Amino acid sequence: MKKSLIVLSIASAFVFPVTALAQDHEPQDGVKVGKMSMMRKLGNLGGALDQQAAAQYVQTMKEAEQKRALAPDNHPQVIRLRAIAKKLIPFALPWNDRAAEWKWEVNLLGSTQINAYCMPGGKIAFYTGILDTLKLTDDEVAIVMGHEIAHALREHGAERAGKSMATNLLVKGAALFAEYKGYNGQTVAGLGGAGANVMMLKFSRDDETEADIVGLDIAARAGYDPRAGVVLWQKMGIVNKKAPPKWLSTHPAGTDRIDEIRKHFPEVMPLYAKAMSTTIEGLPPYRSNVKSIPDVAN
Repeated sequence: MKKSLIVLSIASAFVFPVTALAQDHEPQDGVKVGKMSMMRKLGNLGGALDQQAAAQYVQTMKEAEQKRALAPDNHPQVIRLRAIAKKLIPFALPWNDRAAEWKWEVNLLGSTQINAYCMPGGKIAFYTGILDTLKLTDDEVAIVMGHEIAHALREHGAERAGKSMATNLLVKGAALFAEYKGYNGQTVAGLGGAGANVMMLKFSRDDETEADIVGLDIAARAGYDPRAGVVLWQKMGIVNKKAPPKWLSTHPAGTDRIDEIRKHFPEVMPLYAKAMSTTIEGLPPYRSNVKSIPDVAN
């Protein structure tokens, strides 16, 4: 397949059967991240954000179909991604009481981008770039997919939209108050806007960390090795050496993510061992398919 052929996609709906009932709380075991922010309700008033995401998804699929680059159902990577998603989804449901009603789909987009996402409603997309460039194993695909599913489950998009609305209102209020007191409202608004942008970056990094943690939990329960997360970010470090400073990025630094993943091994490794019907001591090290990356032990 030529890299210039941009889109490989599944336009038809691929809906996974869901039988488990979702609960509006975290699982009793595994990782703990607390309740979802109420700001998500402000950012998704009337379901507007969900509708926007659904429309964007439909548009993406429409453009893919117009390019006659529709991946057949028997495409090897599509079969692989669907199989992994089917194992993950039942363990995603306890994190969001709406997830049992989602029409889950998996799409493959032909692009050199190292990217994947899950839109609200369970619309998962992977780019061929992330599969090919990083040479992802099934465990590593599950870590990526679990992370993206976690964003949708925790409604991070709606939460960020709500926080953005709230901070914008505060900045405008501060500017009006400054003018009332005889100060330059535009200057105050500019300073407030800069501070708000820094705060939004912090919110984004926090969301990424939370998605990492929840994704690890989901993957481990489904029988995928959480230690693959360490190797995944080592691979990302190899291909993305010129990353922006952490405080200017919406994503935590790779080394920080690895440290965070390791910190949660005591919570997720027992889940993985249970899924594999063994003990933690009985688990072999996780072996990378890249020679320069060492094995990851328990």
